[in-house]
Amino acid sequence: MDPPTPDAAPAQPHANPVVTRTAPAAAAVGLPVDARTAAGPPSAQAHRPDALAEAVVRLGFATVQQVREAMGTSGGDGVADALVRLGVVSRQQLAHANAVRSGVEVFDFNTTVDPAAFELLNERSAHRYQAVPVRFDPDGTVVVAMADPANVFALDDLKIVMDRPVRPVLASAEDIAKLIAQAGRLDSVVAQVVDQSDASDDRSALSVADITDTSDDAPVVRLVNSIIARGVQDGASDIHFEPQAREVLVRFRIDGVLRSVTQVPLRFANGVSSRIKIMSDLDISERRVPQDGRVALQMAGRNLDLRVATLPTVHGEKIVIRVLDRSNVVHDLADLGFADDTLERFRSCYTRPYGAVLVTGPTGSGKSTTLYGTLNQLNSVDRNIITVEDPVEYRLAGVNQVQVNLKAGMSFAAGLRSILRCDPDVVMIGEVRDRETAKIAIESALTGHLVLATLHTNDAAGALARLTEMGVEPFLSSSAVSGILAQRLARRLCEHCREPHMVPASALRALVAEGRLPASLPSQMQVYRPGGCSRCGGSGYRGRMGVYEMLVVSPAIESLMVTGASADEISRQAMAEGMRTLREDGLMRVMRGETSLDELARAVG
Repeated sequence: MDPPTPDAAPAQPHANPVVTRTAPAAAAVGLPVDARTAAGPPSAQAHRPDALAEAVVRLGFATVQQVREAMGTSGGDGVADALVRLGVVSRQQLAHANAVRSGVEVFDFNTTVDPAAFELLNERSAHRYQAVPVRFDPDGTVVVAMADPANVFALDDLKIVMDRPVRPVLASAEDIAKLIAQAGRLDSVVAQVVDQSDASDDRSALSVADITDTSDDAPVVRLVNSIIARGVQDGASDIHFEPQAREVLVRFRIDGVLRSVTQVPLRFANGVSSRIKIMSDLDISERRVPQDGRVALQMAGRNLDLRVATLPTVHGEKIVIRVLDRSNVVHDLADLGFADDTLERFRSCYTRPYGAVLVTGPTGSGKSTTLYGTLNQLNSVDRNIITVEDPVEYRLAGVNQVQVNLKAGMSFAAGLRSILRCDPDVVMIGEVRDRETAKIAIESALTGHLVLATLHTNDAAGALARLTEMGVEPFLSSSAVSGILAQRLARRLCEHCREPHMVPASALRALVAEGRLPASLPSQMQVYRPGGCSRCGGSGYRGRMGVYEMLVVSPAIESLMVTGASADEISRQAMAEGMRTLREDGLMRVMRGETSLDELARAVG
């Protein structure tokens, strides 16, 4: 395989444009000059059929050639609809261009929202109209950020609801959701609960009556619901309630990193924990031993599974809620950020009729997500797919999923033995933890089954040594294992605030083995580092992506395994056959501007 090569850095996202009218720039779209000049004043030109296409070109959303091609295929549709149909622009970009064409201001997300303006519209109405009041004009007009400023019916309703004149500005639907979430701070909800509690003569009612109240108006119910809703809105994978000496610290794990979001007075700790236990059908009277539960709920049109775990600490019960969004099950492995060659190597392994495919990495590296995505690719009516998991994170239609239950004697090994008597084609093992499970998995792969499993190792070659440590003979694992995928999750740089900077190519070469980067690299390379803006919560990162290392067991590697070669020797042979290491894959993404060198060091080492 050729060593990783830097792709061209992606174009910078378009900044909020200044609303100006530059008719000559639109001339390139292809209309006769006399037709444009005869169209009349700018106000009339804004509504010409070609004006929206001109705005799209001026903003850089499409090229002149793309607009001309859309004109030729528009038929009875407008040019704008043709551009969307061809995938040249998105509906949001079209709305942006439409706003610029009409002279509507584009909202700058980094400006501060006036709390007094926001209070004019409740959260439910903000969601309904996709609108947020953000400030006041000097004459008292309310400036409202809207996803669709041309929606005259919504504007009329907003004027009536707020009893004030309204001036719309354009904001994306994503920005609207962020504005609503940021304006509804958790601190204000906590303060309201404290005020209500202080006004009550019977504070014990907080942990007895309120926690069993099914009404959303009960203080503790509203507090817990608000925290969970905020966590889901912010994309948290885990919500932590941590009792300390004087307060309960609430933290969200977002993009793999914990962030503190609010503090709840310690006297509310029992009420909050009891409310969460009632939601997840746990014993509220038991506070001395850990408990596990589950909650299924709908929120903002999304089906969520909440996995609840309690742990007694010196200050009270720590509670962690794992948020699993059932609508986020990966249906296409390409969505996980695989490079094309890595995905093709992985596909060549899991599409075989038999053999073991192992996915390795530390806890929280996305192994289960990759396996679920793989099962979705394999799932069909002519295959019997059975899994044994602890826990079953996502329910997959057409897949037989078995939950490990150690108290009932259902371990991974016991479940796997039973699965093999049920005529499976594909077996997925949530984790190979012990010698017995490892041996059964390898024997299953040797007897004509496709086995998907996870291991905890640092790299792909290390998985082979781990199997040997578990008691699997190398001659068996060399014949059974067809491929090993090692992976990590790295945070993706926020496109709105990432900052370019130059680093010497020698610093990049020092991160990988000699000769793994092309000799033609310039002496200085432009890469990006995190900035910090409102969209990413000031972190400089937004979302995560996979970093992968795919080892395919070839005859040469199989021979090395049988002779007891070290993991380093196997890794060098795999690299010679085309494997890109984790660090090389991550470095390729750094040079593309997708992540930073600091994040690569944190995620991969």
